[in-house]
Amino acid sequence: MVVSNSLQDKLLLFRIRLQRDPQAFGKLYDAYVNRIYRFVYFKIPLVEDAQDITSETFLRFWNQVQEGAPVTHVGAYLYRIARNLVADHYRTRQDALSIDAAPELEHLLLSDAKGLIKIEESLDIGKVLKALRLLKDEYREAIILRYVDELTTTEIAEALGKSPGNVRVLLHRSLDTLRTLLRTAPPSSRT
Repeated sequence: MVVSNSLQDKLLLFRIRLQRDPQAFGKLYDAYVNRIYRFVYFKIPLVEDAQDITSETFLRFWNQVQEGAPVTHVGAYLYRIARNLVADHYRTRQDALSIDAAPELEHLLLSDAKGLIKIEESLDIGKVLKALRLLKDEYREAIILRYVDELTTTEIAEALGKSPGNVRVLLHRSLDTLRTLLRTAPPSSRT
């Protein structure tokens, strides 16, 4: 019998909450660490900082679950923690966000050949990356969560603190803007 990720996540969450089960936590960690790291790295292109924030995300998740935090969707809850930590990072460090400075950005997109890479095999990834860089942060974040990390609109809504309806509108606008940028951008070499 195949158990859905959502049901499996809830079972693991139950074991973490009631039994403080490190093996259950390890399974959730393994299931989400790459996606959370990629999400953070898109926002903070310094490897060490992205790793620190990813680690802190899971530490806070463990602590909040132990304190009885209401977790509906594990993935969305982790993204929300990560998003808040990224915001804290920029508030305290006053760094400028620049995904242009991320030398591994293309590798991160290609490492999980599921998301944006599904758009079209023949599509120039350099062109997609340039178009993503031109999007507003909110649009880029929505596209990454939906098409790279494959979250549902409900999970994205929970992660972003928006209603599912608002997320659908945000995704629609994001994709329209991305399509327009891709149509008008000249072909490029990978950057």
